[in-house]
Amino acid sequence: MIPGEGTGEAATCFVELGMVQKLDQKLPVANEYLLLSGGVREGVVDLDLDELNVYARGTDYDMDFTLLVPALKLHDRNQPVTLDMRHSALCHSWLSLRLFDEGTISKWKDCCTIVDHINGATNYFFSPTKVADWFYDSISIVLSEVQKKPQRGMPKVEKVEKNGTIISIILGVGSSRMLYDIVPVVSFKGWPAVAQSWLMENHFWDGKITEEEVISGFYLVPACSYKGKKDNEWRLSFARSEVQLKKCISGSLMQAYQACKAIIIKLLSRPKAISPYHLRSMMLWACDRLPANYLAQEDYAAHFLLGLIDDLQHCLVNKMCPNYFIPQCNMLEHLSEETVVLHARKLSSVRSDPAEHLRTAIEHVKAANRLTLELQRRGSTTSIPSPQSDGGDPNQPDDRLAKKLQQLVTENPGKSISVFINPDDVTRPHFRIDDKFF
Repeated sequence: MIPGEGTGEAATCFVELGMVQKLDQKLPVANEYLLLSGGVREGVVDLDLDELNVYARGTDYDMDFTLLVPALKLHDRNQPVTLDMRHSALCHSWLSLRLFDEGTISKWKDCCTIVDHINGATNYFFSPTKVADWFYDSISIVLSEVQKKPQRGMPKVEKVEKNGTIISIILGVGSSRMLYDIVPVVSFKGWPAVAQSWLMENHFWDGKITEEEVISGFYLVPACSYKGKKDNEWRLSFARSEVQLKKCISGSLMQAYQACKAIIIKLLSRPKAISPYHLRSMMLWACDRLPANYLAQEDYAAHFLLGLIDDLQHCLVNKMCPNYFIPQCNMLEHLSEETVVLHARKLSSVRSDPAEHLRTAIEHVKAANRLTLELQRRGSTTSIPSPQSDGGDPNQPDDRLAKKLQQLVTENPGKSISVFINPDDVTRPHFRIDDKFF
């Protein structure tokens, strides 16, 4: 296992997570992170956006990523796991640690809710809110130490915030600002029983990728249902599978999806009803429903955009958006009639003149890009030294990290990024993409 050149730059965020692991040895030493291009606000993971602070591209950050960090990695098929769905809505679960070994229970006891049974037995339920609190406190300690003792080549920490169960970090890397939404999760190999029936149906990806690629694993993410208990309830997430399915979607449909997302992300932001993740689910259902030769048309982006808006309107009016992997779970059943009517009117306005709304969305993107370029220009000409490094340090980090990270995500869609960290030397991580070491 020989590290390649540039590993320290590309794995900066992983280094800090290695330091978190060193604090109390809670995180697995050999962990598998899933790095996704786009922040949580972009809908790359099914998480609740109500508690997130508003960040604007160009004003607050230039590039955004989501990093799923397993607090527990349950990849051993001999490890007994208790997903307790008796108290939860569909697509949600409690996680009991009662079948785990004493060492694991002792390590995570402070991040559990404890239930004593009449028969005298004690059950420990892994708590998403307590795990998120511990994770934020640990990351804050690590980043504070990094700022006290800056190491050469480390980026500047511009902001650290806890948004519900998500930790958002903005790092200054040269003249770029990179937003990481870091999500503590529970990682599983295999496929949950509640989603087995989905595998029996015909899908648009049949014959394009293997079933083994699609069902390689799933997560529990720290989000609860609208009537669930926040301290105990996790949400099932199929983020890795979704990245694999994305490979099978035509470029013109993805273009339409991005355009539709750009239109609705602000228009339907208040009150919160439709998220980009809902739109992603509708797109996947459309792929299953429509003929493959129609979806393959390269010049049909405009048709697809209108179709997505129509699907969105239909789902909204009927308060019905099935989860793609667990169709019996309706993600919109909680909406009030008042919210439905308000957003349906907004969508009708979009449908009457989609080109004008798209032009407005494009102008917002252009304005954000111009702001980014202006800030980068100022950053390259300023003589004010960064608090993280000496003003004349030739090893000050530059935009190569941002470009390298974007390249890493783009060239390895859906692949497992395993990070091996020596707790005694967290400055030198090795990481592996599938079976290839760097």
